[in-house]
Amino acid sequence: MDNRPTRQSVGDHLTTTQKEKTRDRILGAAEQVFASKGYHESLVDDIAEEVSLSKGGIYFHFPSKEDLFFAVLDRLADRLVVKAEEAAARETSPLARAEAALMEVLLRLGKRRRLARILMVQGYSMGNAFEAKRVEIFGRFAEVIKANLDEAVLAGEIRDVDTAIAAHVWLGAINEIVIRWLYEGTPQPASAADSLRSILVHGLIVEDSF
Repeated sequence: MDNRPTRQSVGDHLTTTQKEKTRDRILGAAEQVFASKGYHESLVDDIAEEVSLSKGGIYFHFPSKEDLFFAVLDRLADRLVVKAEEAAARETSPLARAEAALMEVLLRLGKRRRLARILMVQGYSMGNAFEAKRVEIFGRFAEVIKANLDEAVLAGEIRDVDTAIAAHVWLGAINEIVIRWLYEGTPQPASAADSLRSILVHGLIVEDSF
């Protein structure tokens, strides 16, 4: 018999603000637990203990562990997309904005190993569900880069290329660098930034702009 409290019975005693605060606390705790133990080794009980809630309290906000894990991924991605957009906004030219967004993703993942592990490796044991989620998340990063590359094409800064493919190639390079760093410890993402910039960005610049 499922003894989980219904959303209505628990929700009757919580205001919207309280729900949001509790949800945020759960996500913060879940981020720590998933990062340290991985998806399959993490228990909902571990997360509940971190936030002093019952397991039923966790299930009120997140119907399953998978839902909770994906919510953690979305939360991390939201923060990273905002940082990429802020970095891009500080630049004046479209190409510089695309480059800044790319470098922000790389360097932030490099500074936060826990974030990188959750976004890139901790859910692999979930199979296709994790891969689909990761594709969705990296698609959001790609859209930020693509939008600026589109403007760079119009401004004549770069050749007329398929900017969607270019954006995904850029992010694919970041993925490989970060994955190698997570598993092998080298190269450090920050130390790879200049080479990555030279290979990816300069390869798009029109010849007469040199």
